[in-house]
Amino acid sequence: MPKEMNDIRVSAPESRPKAKEVCAFLAEYSGWLFSSGATCIRLEKNVKRIAASLGMTVEMSVLPRHLHITVMDRCGRQCFTSVAPILERPVSFAINTRLSTLSWDMADGEVDFREAQKRFCRIIDTPLSSGWAVLMLVAIANASFCRLFGGDMMAMAVVFIATAAGFALKQTLTEKHVDSRLVVIACSFVSAVLAAADGLFSLGRTPEIAIGTSVLYLVPGIPYINSFCDMLDRHYICAFGRAMNAVVITCCLSIGLCAGMLLMNVGMF
Repeated sequence: MPKEMNDIRVSAPESRPKAKEVCAFLAEYSGWLFSSGATCIRLEKNVKRIAASLGMTVEMSVLPRHLHITVMDRCGRQCFTSVAPILERPVSFAINTRLSTLSWDMADGEVDFREAQKRFCRIIDTPLSSGWAVLMLVAIANASFCRLFGGDMMAMAVVFIATAAGFALKQTLTEKHVDSRLVVIACSFVSAVLAAADGLFSLGRTPEIAIGTSVLYLVPGIPYINSFCDMLDRHYICAFGRAMNAVVITCCLSIGLCAGMLLMNVGMF
């Protein structure tokens, strides 16, 4: 048995919940953790850590759109299976970290099952970061990328405006539950059109860099990284699903970028 499991404190028999309750809790916990950007290996470790702290064992199968979880007590008298959908929601490292901390607190015996349920509800109800603050930080970061790739100050200013407009549109469309692929196409199109102003009006000396970096905020870096991590951990189906999702988003980004350049009559070659 791994050392991590040996160090886990198991709840007292009289306070242990039933396998059915644990299965329902872990299903919802897993869905939120995975949707918040966790890799498969982190998901498995956290879920097994929680189950072990409650004196139970768990088997799980991670698929691109669903999670199958089976919880059994140590005696094998109770066994329940639950299927949790993987929600399409923004990646949140804050929720990801707090859910992982909850699993450790349960393993250390600092939180019992009932208190864990209450804390879980508080965690998933955590409000998102200020929309304006995130918008400004994303715009500044993208303008910094422009400078990193050799853009001049005017190109940075154009990229800042193009990114801010595109990201504001993304926030609005996401709140209206528009398909994420259409969101990426629309946002990259708007950013590319605005960034083309650098060259059309001769505002700076690096217009091509302004256009190229104006859509970098839409690159699906986290899905690509998580896909690679899942592949290393032999979760090939999930890795392939995440990779395909990232590829589709990249294609949508390219469609919007090319459409914007064509509209503004900006040469691509």
